[in-house]
Amino acid sequence: MPMTENVIITCALTGAGDTVRKSPHVPVTPEQIARNAVEAAAAGAAVVHIHVRDPETGDPSRDPKLYREVVERIKETGTDVVINLTAGMGGDLVIDPHDPLTHLPGTDLVGGLDRLPHVEDLLPDICTLDCGSLNFGDGS
Repeated sequence: MPMTENVIITCALTGAGDTVRKSPHVPVTPEQIARNAVEAAAAGAAVVHIHVRDPETGDPSRDPKLYREVVERIKETGTDVVINLTAGMGGDLVIDPHDPLTHLPGTDLVGGLDRLPHVEDLLPDICTLDCGSLNFGDGS
């Protein structure tokens, strides 16, 4: 059946949360993330959605220097792809099911403005800022 609508493919390069321990194929370093972005664009992705990781641990990070390195590496290849930086980090609340007032390890809560320095610095084509009550991955 022929497609009658245009399609935009977005590739979320690292996924969110603890994906590194779930698959050895998740890119971790800025070099790996940028390389995967270029490969995704070559395979047909119009948009790459980017989270960065601590290169030593693989844990999610908000480090603006890591975002800068990823974006610069993608741009220096001349790849035609829309760069979508996440601003979702800092909105994770893990609640103890037996004591809802206790926040468990994995909680990472900061204000909205604290989630934007890399966006203000790099001015990506688009960015995402998760807000409100959302369920992701293993959480609810």
